[in-house]
Amino acid sequence: MYIQNRPSYPDEYIDYLLSANIFNETSRIADIGSGTGILTKQLLERGVSVTAVEPNDDMRSKAEHDLHRFEQFTSINGSAEATTLPANSVDLVIAAQAFHWFDKEEFKLECKRILKHEAMVALVWNSRDFKSPLIKENAEIFKKYCPNFYGFSGGIGEDAEIFNQFFREGKYELKRFPNDLVMDFEAFLGRNLSASYSLKESDKDFKFFVEAIANLFYKYSQNGTIVMPNFTRSYLGNV
Repeated sequence: MYIQNRPSYPDEYIDYLLSANIFNETSRIADIGSGTGILTKQLLERGVSVTAVEPNDDMRSKAEHDLHRFEQFTSINGSAEATTLPANSVDLVIAAQAFHWFDKEEFKLECKRILKHEAMVALVWNSRDFKSPLIKENAEIFKKYCPNFYGFSGGIGEDAEIFNQFFREGKYELKRFPNDLVMDFEAFLGRNLSASYSLKESDKDFKFFVEAIANLFYKYSQNGTIVMPNFTRSYLGNV
């Protein structure tokens, strides 16, 4: 369900990422916590060499199956804290929808080890826009039914102190890119059920949780589709 229901990143963000870093034919990006390869694929399509580092066997296998046709794709069974990559070998580290899962200090040390001199780290999330009543009500449903819900994107807010601590001298560039999601009912339901904190069919309140999500869709949808206000937020800097 995850691969079908997780959003990709806007072209404007990929443009920004590639223009903000100096790459050549030997440059390599490390996508840490690469999952099923959503961002990895978008970068490979731009002709960039990417090493995807993912500890989850199922996700990594899915990415390897889908992306093996790209000559510049490499897949590694590793973690954010122990990538197994050589020292001083990477021109950019990216963590997409993943930083909130990491041991922040250990990841920072690993970035310093594998990055070339003055190469940067990009942290990125597809985030729901809380100015929207739809998003606020969606969050309330998760709070009511899902014990493991501590907020979207792992509860890390846009200006969280963790970014000041992670980036060198607290300096980084924060960028936002519009990325609204237009979905039918199945896609909207799947987007909610694919969250790591979502209830599973075996949970006792699953039926009521799905019913609440369905009611939310019908409240805000028009002509069978719903627009989920969403944006891509990126943090780029040295560590």
